[in-house]
Amino acid sequence: MEGLKECEANLVVYLHPSKANCANDAILRELSSLLFTYNETFEGVVLAYDPNIRSNLAKILPGISPYFGVKLRARLLLFDPKPDMLLEGEIVKITLHSIHAVVLGFSSVTIADQDIREEFKHKYKDGKDLYVSRSDKKHKIKVGTILRFLVKSFDEDILHISGSLVADHTGSAHWLEKNLDKWSQADSTTTKRKYGEGKETEPEGEMIGEETPLVKSDEQIKKSKKRKKEHS
Repeated sequence: MEGLKECEANLVVYLHPSKANCANDAILRELSSLLFTYNETFEGVVLAYDPNIRSNLAKILPGISPYFGVKLRARLLLFDPKPDMLLEGEIVKITLHSIHAVVLGFSSVTIADQDIREEFKHKYKDGKDLYVSRSDKKHKIKVGTILRFLVKSFDEDILHISGSLVADHTGSAHWLEKNLDKWSQADSTTTKRKYGEGKETEPEGEMIGEETPLVKSDEQIKKSKKRKKEHS
């Protein structure tokens, strides 16, 4: 899943002298206070850590209640979702106008009805809300479904994600994995249709592929004009 990254950081943990006999436990408690909060220094939500104390020596800080600093190096697992990243989360609630999910057990997700593509139709069956694909009734989105969606925005303060199901490669993760050919062809068709908007035909001699940029550079445009003059 996108949005996860690892980093190594050099840290100094400041402890009260009363913790000198149990410094390791005190260090772990300090590191635990970082968990599941967004840290601007590391640019992500700290999910896990693996500390390595670099030295038994500590630097005493002068003051009324002197503390001592312990240097350590820690490997951190961070969660930092960005717009257009593909994430997965478990659906916990569905309403007529929204889908709600949880990512990694702590970050809430809301997908509003305007961000759910028209392919999905809301239904109320057996006392439960769900969304069913118009093109394949087996593609269902309901409570408990692992949902694959795109990130629109991420609120770092409350760890809330606004998501989108507009793209063809979003929906039930289980259905998408079993029907790779169906949605990949649909996604390819959508890309070609967007490229061809406002044009009668595609440029002669060029094909749209995964490695072909949709926006041409100035150099490419000049070469194209030069070829046209030569043919004329």
